[in-house]
Amino acid sequence: MALKGQQAQYQQALLNAQEHPSPWMIVWIALRNHKGALVGAGVFGFITFAVLVGPLFYPYDPAAIDLTVRNQGMSWVHWFGTDNLGRDTLARILSGGRVALSVGFTAMVLSLVLGTAIGLLAGYYKRLDGPLMRFTDFFLALPLLPLLLVIIVFFRDTLSSTFGQNMGIFLLVVVIIGITSWMQIARIVRSETLALKEREFVKAAVSVGTSGRHIVINHILPNILSPIMVSATLGIANAIITESTLSFLGLGFPSDFPTWGRLLFDGSNYIQINVERVIWPGLAISLTVLSINYMGDALRDAIDPRVRNK
Repeated sequence: MALKGQQAQYQQALLNAQEHPSPWMIVWIALRNHKGALVGAGVFGFITFAVLVGPLFYPYDPAAIDLTVRNQGMSWVHWFGTDNLGRDTLARILSGGRVALSVGFTAMVLSLVLGTAIGLLAGYYKRLDGPLMRFTDFFLALPLLPLLLVIIVFFRDTLSSTFGQNMGIFLLVVVIIGITSWMQIARIVRSETLALKEREFVKAAVSVGTSGRHIVINHILPNILSPIMVSATLGIANAIITESTLSFLGLGFPSDFPTWGRLLFDGSNYIQINVERVIWPGLAISLTVLSINYMGDALRDAIDPRVRNK
């Protein structure tokens, strides 16, 4: 009897979940039924696993120089070939992938914190709306790429001497990408906050004397996590592209430090000798960004009821 009772409760729970699914269940169902999201998640998961775990099994050091095997093509010994100094291309791509993902996630978190904070303050506090939005418009009007180049030229040596060359450049790249990519997030959060501020549960909290800080953190912020999540996925792709662009221009990490953009730049000088040196880093950048964008599009469709109910 007890077993039958448990089975009946389980069946009832399944029926309730199907009739009144939670927001996370709705998102999961939509993502599961989105072919692009499944492909994107699979590709991104494979790339992430490869760059994190691959170096443990692939026997080559990305910095090891062997001039006797330089400019070789694909082979069973060096799967993706070697560069002009005999360094293994696959080992360098795996190392560059860790840099790209680290920069992407860290810069995304920074831009997310800045954009969310400014959007919440501008949307909830009317007296701050004008100044914060004009501040946002000012950043949107800036030519970002020249600004990035100027900041790197001025602060690269200082941070390198303080934190070490690689860590100093990493911090500099993350900070400048983060502080130049928060504006769209701020606008999205502000618009959502303005809408939620007029909802009954917020007005009820105001009527009983709840502080603005408590309302923003406990009532408004949890209800705008969905668009923030979408912005986060797209922010990772944007950060990876920006870092690759800076490295391709020679203003990112040092020339002996492998990143996908730097590998692409170095390979462009030897494209007539070994075209694979351009194909592999370019393919890594493209697949990573495309897979993230597919997941972001699917997440946006899952969250938007107008799209989901079609």
